[in-house]
Amino acid sequence: MASKVWIDGGVRDASQARVPVFDRGFLYGDSVYEVLRTFGGRPFALDEHLDRLERSAERIGLVLPERSQIEKATRASIVATREPECYLRIMVTRGAGPIGLDPALADAPRLVVMALPLVLPEERLYHDGVAVALVSARRNVAGAPGAVDPQVKSGNYLNSVVGVAEARRHRAYEALLCDGVGRLAEGSSSNLFLVRGGRLATPPLSVGLLEGITRRHVIALARRLGLAVDELALWPVDLEHAEEAFLTSSVRGVMPIVRLSTLQREEKTIGLGRPGEITKRVGEAYLKAAEEMSRAAG
Repeated sequence: MASKVWIDGGVRDASQARVPVFDRGFLYGDSVYEVLRTFGGRPFALDEHLDRLERSAERIGLVLPERSQIEKATRASIVATREPECYLRIMVTRGAGPIGLDPALADAPRLVVMALPLVLPEERLYHDGVAVALVSARRNVAGAPGAVDPQVKSGNYLNSVVGVAEARRHRAYEALLCDGVGRLAEGSSSNLFLVRGGRLATPPLSVGLLEGITRRHVIALARRLGLAVDELALWPVDLEHAEEAFLTSSVRGVMPIVRLSTLQREEKTIGLGRPGEITKRVGEAYLKAAEEMSRAAG
């Protein structure tokens, strides 16, 4: 396993990469990050991920290294792995300093790029579909007083960690989180789509979800395929009665949902209990488009 990490100005073997215990990313989750994968050895949608990284950093007042430096570190890490395909995690912490919440205590931002051999979900999961569980953890609503903007992809991921632990108790593959009033928001590390009456539906950003890069591409791709896509408020009952459902994320791509565990510990079958034709069509088209876009990007 040729895992490599760019840290403190160079690429190291993962076993040799170290972050100081006084780094604010370690102490407080005071960091921003992005996750992506390669297709054909090329990072997919790198510009879009770096755009979002910049937006996240701006919202919390974190000054990033030069974009060219982040790109250089990312590409160097990919090459160093000598793997055909990689999982990439790009992280910038506010840096290290004396213990204290004041951001001014940090010395300088620290760039970390992890490049690991890509491990995709088992093929049977795409063939058979997965179970998801509604969990009690909640997403912040955009604009809620005192809440961290959900568009910030930060290292503070405790809601999702707690949600996944709850989902595992339901023997579910992924946790689904709602907003404060019970509307569906997103998975712990994924976005959610339903199929109803041959139309795709996905929760809007206003319920407190992170705008996924894969989500954005799937919406555009579905419309090119002639499918209608609605961004609208959805409730658990909408998922229970959906004809099909799927998750999207950078590594998973399009993952079919076939079962739902509710907060009442009831298990519901989604649609016919197997991946639907629209889900399959969108999933296959997404993989093809991602490969073509990566080749074109060079």
